[in-house]
Amino acid sequence: MKFLKSFLVVFLVMIPICALAEKATTIEELAAMYDSTRCKECHAEIYGQWEKSHHARSLMGTQGGLMMTPLALKGRTPFSPDDPGKATLDTFPCFKCHLPQAVISAADAFAADYAKALIAQDKARISKLRITCIVCHNTKAIIHKRSEGHPEANVLYGSKDVASHDDKIFKKVKKSSIMDHAIMCGQCHGQGPNLEFENPVQCATLYGSYQHNYLPKGGQKQCQECHMKKVDGFADHLLAPDWNDLEGTKKLLQEAISMDIDTVGYDWLLKSKDHKPMVVVNTRINHNAGHRIPDG
Repeated sequence: MKFLKSFLVVFLVMIPICALAEKATTIEELAAMYDSTRCKECHAEIYGQWEKSHHARSLMGTQGGLMMTPLALKGRTPFSPDDPGKATLDTFPCFKCHLPQAVISAADAFAADYAKALIAQDKARISKLRITCIVCHNTKAIIHKRSEGHPEANVLYGSKDVASHDDKIFKKVKKSSIMDHAIMCGQCHGQGPNLEFENPVQCATLYGSYQHNYLPKGGQKQCQECHMKKVDGFADHLLAPDWNDLEGTKKLLQEAISMDIDTVGYDWLLKSKDHKPMVVVNTRINHNAGHRIPDG
């Protein structure tokens, strides 16, 4: 009996918290489960940066578009259901990165509710779904789960240990082995084709480009060194670029991309006294980013 009790304790510790929690069935339920608004009480500046980021509108696309709408429309994609009310989590392979909490914490009923919201173009409801502080600092904070275990229910993960964390749920912070490494970002900004789906999906290849081109050429920086530069001693959670900020994006691209132009002008003597002005233009475009541009 003592062995059985010990086994059950170990078993329960090994099970991720999402496996024990009740699954969300509506947009509002899932949004509430991962709500991070209380974080701004102590981290107002960081929270303000995040609110302007694409993580805070991961289902909205640029300029407020609802890019997953085709998945909810009959016949538009291989994943589209005949009726939005019959949508399941499998209908939306994009959840893998654009809403990873749905994969582990939502039921198929949630997918149906989301599909109906897409058909109605209900931006007010859909905008409640975000990649919040909890997603990055808990749900996605551990990759090597066989050796490090699953994220603990009452723990946040960051760049250092904090024994006592003033929060009603997350009582302490543990140092994550990946929080300041490119692989943290690579979980979503990935390597290209997602072959695990019944119909493979081609998507972001940033991390693949970083691994296969930037690093072999001697690159040494992590994603965070460029996209989360320190502001007053803390990482900038805007995670630039913000594609909706055209001027800010322009400035960032100008810093990363350069173009050299050489020109040679001459006259071409086609026949006697018939001079044709000609010019040769040589251009070379360079960039110092750690990945191809553009990408996602």
